[in-house]
Amino acid sequence: MQDDRPDRGDQFPDESGGLAHLRRFTPARIGLGRVGSGQSTTATLNFRADHARARDAVHIPLDFAPLEEALGSQGWSVVHLRTAVKDRSEYLRRPDLGRRLSQEARALLQGQAMGSDVVMMAADGLSSSAISGNLTPLAARLRVLLLARRLTLGPFVLVEQGRVAIGDEIGELLNARLGIVLIGERPGLSAADSLGAYITWQPRIGAMDSHRNCISNIRAAGLPIEDAAKQIDDLVSRALSHAMTGVALNDRCSRLAPASVTNSESSPKASSSEAGTASREENTSM
Repeated sequence: MQDDRPDRGDQFPDESGGLAHLRRFTPARIGLGRVGSGQSTTATLNFRADHARARDAVHIPLDFAPLEEALGSQGWSVVHLRTAVKDRSEYLRRPDLGRRLSQEARALLQGQAMGSDVVMMAADGLSSSAISGNLTPLAARLRVLLLARRLTLGPFVLVEQGRVAIGDEIGELLNARLGIVLIGERPGLSAADSLGAYITWQPRIGAMDSHRNCISNIRAAGLPIEDAAKQIDDLVSRALSHAMTGVALNDRCSRLAPASVTNSESSPKASSSEAGTASREENTSM
């Protein structure tokens, strides 16, 4: 049967409103148009390019050397560790191994200074581009904010082939009051460079996801670095004040200020910073 509907290609029937207006607010694929019974060439090529970027984010190894140099120049004491994962294929197939340090890493970490207020960690996670593109400026801003609170900072731990919960083992070994894990989030077709921040009070092996707070979508086209740093700093302040993170912290802050949004008030671009969303690890295999 012949398709006699008019071809729209990438054109909208009304460029002054409608779908064209919605495109200003989202990178999602809406109103792509068609050519005959299929998508336009432009839409197809854009889809393939975004898919390639997402695959690259997962599979291209993260170069840790420039990160170590940049963090060192900011004043951080940097430690580079590996998890129990042997290679990227095993990382994707065995999330549990990405939550455990290698024996060599444990031995190295036990020689570090212990008992700091905050230990910062960064793992490649599921997006190397998220770390390479966002970690350095975020770490620099967080260092300024945390030192302004007169907090003691442990070493900045870079973790190769790490998952979110690797911060629990590191935080426990370093006896830190608070652990912050910055990790590359699972890429999508509209965002391959999204960074997530997970904050955990008294990190210990076996900590539940509900014990964490999460701030996600940290990137230029999402939650800007400056806004993310302020949100993380605010969460650190609340966590240290109430000696808790996660659902418990959200509930406490909600009771104290019921009219306010406890974590994500400063930017609608953050996917979420509420503790309940820390369970996104189950959904994205972080």
